[in-house]
Formats: sequence, C-alpha cells, structure tokens
Amino acid sequence: MSVLKTSLRNFLAHKGRMALSAVAVLLSVAFVSGTLVFTDTMNTTFDKLFATTASDVTVSPGGAAADDEIPQTGRPETFPAALLEKVAKAEGARNAQGAVVSLGVTVVDARNKNVGPTGGAPTIAVNWSPNELRSVEIASGHEPRGPTDVVVDGATAEKHGLKLGDELRTISVTGDFTAKISGIVDFKVTNPGATLVYFDTATAQRELLGKEGLFTQITADAAPGVSDEALKANVAAALGDGYKLQTAAEAADAGREDIAGFLDVMKYAMLGFAGIALLVGVFLIVNTFSMLVAQRTREIGLMRAIGSSRKQVNRSVLIEALLLGLVGSAAGVAAGVGLAVGLMKLMSAVGMELSTGDLTVKWTTPVVGVVLGVVVTVLAAYVPARRAGRISPMAALRDAGTPADGRAGRVRGAIGLALTAAGAAALVAAARSEEAAPGSGWLGLGVVLSLLGFVVVGPLLAGGVVRVLGVVVLRVFGPVGRMAERNALRNPRRTGATGAALMIGLALVACLSVVGSSMVASATEELDRSVGADFIVQSGTGQPIVPQAQAALEKVSSIDHVTEYKWLDVTVTDPRGKKAEQGLAAADPTYAQDLRRETTAGRLADAYGPGAVSVGSDYATAHGVKVGDVLTVAFKGGKPARLKVAAITSDEANVDKGVMYTNVTTAARHLPADRVPHSLLLFAGAKDGQETQAYQALKDALAPYPQYKVSNQADYKEELQDQVGQLLNIVYGLLALAIVVAVLGVVNTLALSVVERTREIGLMRAIGLSRRQLRRMIRLESVVIALFGALLGLGLGMGWGTAAQKLLALEGLGVLEIPWPTILTVFVASAFVGLFAALVPAFRAGRMNVLSAIASE
Repeated sequence: MSVLKTSLRNFLAHKGRMALSAVAVLLSVAFVSGTLVFTDTMNTTFDKLFATTASDVTVSPGGAAADDEIPQTGRPETFPAALLEKVAKAEGARNAQGAVVSLGVTVVDARNKNVGPTGGAPTIAVNWSPNELRSVEIASGHEPRGPTDVVVDGATAEKHGLKLGDELRTISVTGDFTAKISGIVDFKVTNPGATLVYFDTATAQRELLGKEGLFTQITADAAPGVSDEALKANVAAALGDGYKLQTAAEAADAGREDIAGFLDVMKYAMLGFAGIALLVGVFLIVNTFSMLVAQRTREIGLMRAIGSSRKQVNRSVLIEALLLGLVGSAAGVAAGVGLAVGLMKLMSAVGMELSTGDLTVKWTTPVVGVVLGVVVTVLAAYVPARRAGRISPMAALRDAGTPADGRAGRVRGAIGLALTAAGAAALVAAARSEEAAPGSGWLGLGVVLSLLGFVVVGPLLAGGVVRVLGVVVLRVFGPVGRMAERNALRNPRRTGATGAALMIGLALVACLSVVGSSMVASATEELDRSVGADFIVQSGTGQPIVPQAQAALEKVSSIDHVTEYKWLDVTVTDPRGKKAEQGLAAADPTYAQDLRRETTAGRLADAYGPGAVSVGSDYATAHGVKVGDVLTVAFKGGKPARLKVAAITSDEANVDKGVMYTNVTTAARHLPADRVPHSLLLFAGAKDGQETQAYQALKDALAPYPQYKVSNQADYKEELQDQVGQLLNIVYGLLALAIVVAVLGVVNTLALSVVERTREIGLMRAIGLSRRQLRRMIRLESVVIALFGALLGLGLGMGWGTAAQKLLALEGLGVLEIPWPTILTVFVASAFVGLFAALVPAFRAGRMNVLSAIASE
C-alpha cells in the first residue's frame, strides 16, 4: 500500500511534467478507438440498409453481375416478366414483386448538371413498387404514375436544390428521356450516399431495359410460418435451373461481402497509422520517465537509504506509468468517439452519408483502447523503472539530475550499426530482386531493420550530426548558438530518442514521396512512349459510352478517326486444350496507332484482321502459343470462336498488360446484338493541324453528357498526377498524427530539460545572460534536435523509397524520381517545427526568478 501511495503522490506531484506524455497516449488511443467506432458504425449503417431492403427471397438471372457492377452492355441481365406469376404461385409465397434495377444511368437536372453522387456511390434507377415503402417514405408529392413522373430521394433533392415539378433527364444506353419530379422520398434508414430515382414499372422497363415485359429481379415474401430457406427451395423448384436465388440473410451477407474489402482496407490502414503514432509516443514516454528518474535521483537515493528495496522503487515507477496509461487511455477512448463523429461528418461532406444515430460503440472498443494504452505506456516505462531500481543509497549525496548516460555505450553502438548494416543489405537485396514476392519480403525486412538500427544508433550519430548542424546553423548566433549546440550534445541518448520520434514520421513521408513521384514519372514516360491518340474519352464512374454520345463524337468534322474500345471477359482454350480466363479488348484497327504496343512476334495490325487475335507474351510463354496457332475463344452469352494468333505483344508495358486484341466486328459476329458491350473508352485522333479545334469541338459535342470527360495527353498526365497527389495528401494527413506526437516529444524534452537545468539557468542569468538570449538558446536547441531527426528521417525514407521503386520496376514503374523540392521543403519546415515546439519551454525559462533558480536543488 505504501508503494501505491508513494506512486500516487509522485504522479500528482509531477502531473504537469507528465501531461504531454498523457496527451501522446490520448492521441494514439483516440485514433485507434475512433477507427474502431467509425468502421463499426459503417457496418451498422449497411447492415440496417441490407436488412430493410432485402425481401425474404430474391430471384436474379443466373448471369447477373454483382449488385455494385455496371454491365458493359449498359443493361442489367433480365428475364421475362412471366416468371413473376410462377414465383407468386410457389408454395409458401405470400406475395411477389417484379423489380427493375439499373446502375448504368446518369441523371441530369435542367442546368445539365449531373445529380449523381461524387464520392463513388452509384446512381440507381428502379421501378416503384410496394417493396420500396420498406426503406423509404414519401415526404412530398406522390409516387410515379406515368412516363412523365420521376421520384427522387430527399438527400439528392436537398443537395442539388431540386423540388417538385423540376425536370430531370435520364441518360442510358437505350436513349435519353425526361420526366418531372412528382415526389420526394426520405429513407427510413441511412442512405450511405447513392442517388435513387424511381419510375413507374412500364417506363422503367421501356427506358432502362429497352422494352416492356422484363424484370431484373423478382422478390418474394414468405407466408406466416414459412421459413426463408423453405420458400427459397419452393421457388427454385417452381423455376428450375438457371437462376440465382438468395434469402434475406444471404443477400445481406453478399452485400456485406461486397463492402467488406473497402471497409477492411480503411480500417487496417487507419490502425496502421495509429500504430505509427503509438510507436512515436513510446519515445516520448521513455524520455519522460528517463528524465524524471534522473531528476529524482536524490529522492530515490533517500528512499533506498531509509529501507526501500529495488523492487519497490521499480514498482513505484511502473505504477506511475500505469496511472499515466489509465488516464491517457480513458481520455483517448472518449476522444476517439468524437473523432469518429468527425470522420462521419467528413465522409458526409464528400458524399457518403453517415448518421450519428447509427453511432456504434461496442464494449470491445474501450477495452482495446485502455489495454493498448496501458500496456504500451508500462512497457515504455520499464527501462527507466529498472534504471531507477539500480540507484544506490549513496545517490542521495549527489546532485539530482546528473546524467548517467552522457555517451551512448559501445555495445549499443555496435548493435545499432549491425542492425543498420543488415537493413541496408536487405534493401539492396529487395532492389536487386527479380521477382516481386521475395523482393517484397526483403523490402519489409529492410525497412524494419534499418529503422531499428537508426533508433539504436541514434545517440552515436547525434554527436557528429549535431556538430555539423551546429556549424551550419548555430554558429552564426555566436555564444548563444554554441551553448545550444552543447546542450543538445550533453545527453546524446536523449537527443537521439527525441530526434528518432520525428524521424519515423518523416521517413515515411520521404519514402512515399519518392514512390509517388516515381509512379507519376514512370506513367508519364509510358504515356509519351505508347499513347498515340490525341484524345481519350471516358467516364469517371466506369460507365460505358452510350451510343448517342458516341454518335455525337463521330460527327465532329475536325476528327480524323474515333476508335472504339470494348472489354470482354472470355475463356481461352489453347491448342493443347488448356483453358484460361483472359481479358479481351475488341477495338477498331486504328487502335494500333492510338496505342503503340511492341510485339515479340507478328504485326499487331494483323490482329485486327478477320478471325485474328493477339496474345500477351506471358500467356504465349505459359501456354506455348506462337503466331499461326488457333485458339478457341468462348464469349460469355455468345458462340465460341476459333481465332488465329496474328501477333504476340510484349508484356513489359503497363498499359493493357496481358490483354488480347481482336477486331470489334470479330467479337460482334460471335455475340447476340444485345450482348455486344458498349465502348469502355473512345480514342480520337485529330486531323493534321486541327488539334485545338478538335479538342474544343469534342467538349462541345459531349456537353449534353456530363458523365464523360475529354482528355488530351496533357490532361491525362495532370489527372494522373492529381490522383497520386490526392492519395499522398491523405497519407500525409494520417501521418500528421505521428508528427504531432513527435513535436509533443520535443516540447516535453525541452520542458523537462529546463526543469532539470533550473540552477544552471539561474547562474547563467546571474552572470549576464539576458532573457532574450536564454529563450533563443532553447529555441536553437529545439531547432537542431528537429533538424537532426529530419535529416535522419529524410535520408532513411529516401533509401526506402529508392528500394521500393527498384522493386516496382518489375511491374513497369522503371523511372526513379527524387522529389527534391518536397524533401527540401520538409527539411526546412522541420526547423520551424522546432521553433514552434520551443515556444512554451523558452517562455517559461525566461520567466524564472534568478535567485529562486540558483537556490533550487
């Protein structure tokens, strides 16, 4: 009990000194807890949506695509409406409803603005039926009653300022049609962001499917006392084979599976960044307890002199760490809930609607947060606690705060150098690897070992690096600069640990900057080398090009040619009878000039001849295929074709790697008319000297179709750079937490260092050091520590990034580009981070009373 009381008294007595460590624990635990709450809430939102919208049994065509996929034909798979009667008459069916659901639509308002979501959710057009009242209720107006009526969801109406009577135009592969808003519906559960429009059944069939008398789904509800499984079996017996049947539970599971990948990637990525912040926090906690133990050397010596054992002293420090972990973790869990709410608001702002009414805090979340925070804090304090236990009673006669670890030990230095060398060797092995899988293993090992090596060898590096930085940065400030340099060198282990915290975050920033810049440079070089088309037309949502938009483009007089590019998934049988699933691009012959592909055998232009096809070099090698061989190509929903190999393309390229090519007409001859896919992309070439006119003319021609974008090569490169930049900005934002924790570490180190040097500061003030000079000295010390961490981190990160790029070169990203402007900006910004971190410690040091400081112990 006496140990607990002593620990509690010390904790409360030094609560100010532990505050920043508690904040570090709070931030890390908040990130973990917030991630868990956020992802659990998203799961709850989708679970409610699936449970509300799913009927007891849903029947779909056997070849139907996944619910979130847009078929390349632009139309969903269908079956005759006559099946509805069979389902309705199945034993145990209480009722049955036919459904028309299409994702291949674009809806625009009277100003020709796309009213669909911008955050990745789909626009869904459906027929109105009593089933819809399960998930929505009519807030104003009425349901669609004819071809001129359309109902829209309330979130879309509010976002785009739509009201009853406004006209909407719906664009699909069957043509454009207009209708006026007759009603607005509100969801009974949260709609995660999709835009929904409802038409009457006849209009939906005619305009979305091409003719009446078709459905994309049939839903049935079970009579009282009949289970979903029993109804499913009865419906299957009534319909026979060739259909996909799901119970409500199976449909919900399928929906969860569709989004599970996205949610898992988000969850584990965010937890990974939280782990990085937690790792950085470890350095802060270790430094805090190391300095507190050093400052309390006399106090601990007295405790040992009056009878406290080593175990009691050790236990006392660990209990303080336990209290710190409990306080920081408890606050972190609460802050995590707030963070989750903030993330929900952010997602709503970008198009994914999440309601705080669905906020889900499972009992495991606070348990995980508290246990994680406490365990990490106690483990981080273990070494300082052991050091405290080794303090002898004679230490009571020495001055408190005398550093016992002024120089890094030789053993530590040797271990650090060995780890660094092993890490460098692993990175070299990764860069020289000829296969991606083993290379990735070497890269991961190299990153871990080199990071550990730099952390361990940091104190050894501190002496040399800080001296060099002192010459470059500090000496211009005269004696004050030299004192700041010596203060940073006074305790290399402390300087190394503080710099290492900043090093981790900046190493990742540098690594990702190198990889991102190399990706953009490699892709730009690939585009310059291979893309010959002047313009590319595509949708940002994966929708195929509707015929009316393609017809508008083909009428542009300044265009020399328009190339169709259609995508098909086929099954290919080689001459030896071995089958393989392959991607087949059916394109016009002009595609050979729009995309310059190197061949290892034959001429690519010949692959667009009658009954011809090309294959990739990897496929040719794996299957022993050569030019002149005949392949059997099975088209989904069509007839098999025997096509002769006319060319073998090199798979060294990134664009269309491994893709087979054939003529559009060849594919069309083996598919029914309604199975021929629409173009996924269109390529266009301008007439000589008319590139500028053609660019604007294409944009004008596509003005009625805002879902498509015309890009010239410069636009395409800029879009690629923007996409990579946006991804990196998200990553940098997540890494910002680790950098914030590292900055807290610098603040904490300086604040405790000021306390430790109170008498020294008083003596310097007494012999003439002004307040201004004192503050400048502390600020410069902070700057040099921050620059030390930045130098190590940026150097380490560039090494990681270079190794990663060499490994990615196996996938075609062969250009290494070091983003020197970014690297230099981060390095200079680190100096300002150091200045910022020193503001409060420097201010407090400047306010010290000289006589009180000299009299302190």
